[in-house]
Amino acid sequence: QVQLAESGGGSVQAGGSLRLSCEASGYGFSTVNNYCMGYFRQAPGKRREGVGATSRVGLTWYADSVKGRFTISHDNAKNTLSLEMNNLNPEDTGMYYCASTRWIDFGETCPETDDGYMFWGQGTQVTVSA
Repeated sequence: QVQLAESGGGSVQAGGSLRLSCEASGYGFSTVNNYCMGYFRQAPGKRREGVGATSRVGLTWYADSVKGRFTISHDNAKNTLSLEMNNLNPEDTGMYYCASTRWIDFGETCPETDDGYMFWGQGTQVTVSA
């Protein structure tokens, strides 16, 4: 049973920064060659959208809306994903979810839609005020 434990989030004014973390357990990492971990977010009244994701081998994608402001990093030894969010704006407000899935193809970037992920964290709220 894969579990994703999220931490971080909170409230910040526009222009500020926050850091989210997600620790994965139960994967059997010694037997899984590759997997994806990423973040999705959902604002009130809107559909869940991808923020970014990275594979174990380091192939990473970002949503256009966060490029240059958000950075995903993955510590393979600790099985932990981090999302550093800088220059936040009110449009970044929402519930942020950590997601993960097993991923076979080392040469392909991770899925960019939520239906590509098998495991989900409980979510953490990010609120950015103007």
